[in-house]
Parts: sequence; C-alpha cells; structure tokens
Amino acid sequence: MKRILAACFALLLLAAFAACGAKPEPVSEPEPDPVVTEAPEATEIPAPTEEPEAESKIDLPDGVYTAEFKTDSSMFHVNEANKGMGVLTVKDGRATIHISLVGKSILNLFPGLAEDAQKDGAALLEPTTDTVTYDDGETEEVYGFDVPVPVIGEEFDLALIGKKDKWYDHKVMVLNPVPQN
Repeated sequence: MKRILAACFALLLLAAFAACGAKPEPVSEPEPDPVVTEAPEATEIPAPTEEPEAESKIDLPDGVYTAEFKTDSSMFHVNEANKGMGVLTVKDGRATIHISLVGKSILNLFPGLAEDAQKDGAALLEPTTDTVTYDDGETEEVYGFDVPVPVIGEEFDLALIGKKDKWYDHKVMVLNPVPQN
C-alpha cells in the first residue's frame, strides 16, 4: 500500500513540475474593426443631451435659498455660526452660494482644480468681509465667498489658496436648498 501511495505522490509531483514548466498558449490578437470608407450621415450622430459642466443649469426657480455646503475637509468649512449653511441665489438657471468661512486665512477660491487656478488668466474668487454672530452673541469678521454652483447634490471641484501661498484641491457639494421667505 505504501508503494502505491508513494507512486501516486511521485506522479502528482511530476504533474505539478510539468505544469509549472508548461508555456501558456499564445493569445490571438483581436481583429481590428473594419475600416469605414464612407462618412456616416449627420442624422446618425446624436446631439449631446447635456451641456458642458461650466454651462450646466440648476433646475430650481429663480430665488434665494438656504442650502448646506459640505466639504471634504475639516480645515475648510462654513463658519460654525452658520451651521454648515450658505445663501444660494438662483437666477436664469445659474446658481451661486455665498459662504462665510472660519476666519481670514483662505485668501482666494477657484471653481476647478488647483492646477488650473495657477494658470495665467484664471478667474479667482475674491473674498468679501462678513460679520458672523455666534450663539453666545459674540461677533467676528471673517472672509466669505460667492461660489458658482454647477450642480445641486453632486460633488464639484473647488481649489483654495491660503496664507501659505499653496493651492489645495477640494471636493464640495451643495445640498437641500430651502426657499427663504
């Protein structure tokens, strides 16, 4: 019985070594798509259904709303006196949210990526000086910004530069607009 087990084990080892040394079969390249010699008719190409992101419109009636402004950073957020909210203004399908920040250390914002903010001619968002009032009645002057909002309920890029003269990329989102009375 031991001889049979030893022979089986030897065969298994031999099969394993043979499999390790086996070369894989070559994979055949897919055939290229046939070349089209005629241009398709213009009616076959569907027109784009969405406008580019910079041209997107907000599906809200014109007006002023209170809305949440969420960020991906604990260092960049709406002032606690405003409880995460900003003032969203919609006019002709375009929206801007005014946010008051924590202090005056963020000098500019840019709707897009930090890389693009550093290019010549980039339109930086300039701060306003806002006065916030805390729950205890104390007031403070902080920087605020009017941020263009390309879409409600989805993340979009917003870069910032602070006093350290370094640009940072962030993802932000505007949510739950509620009409102001």
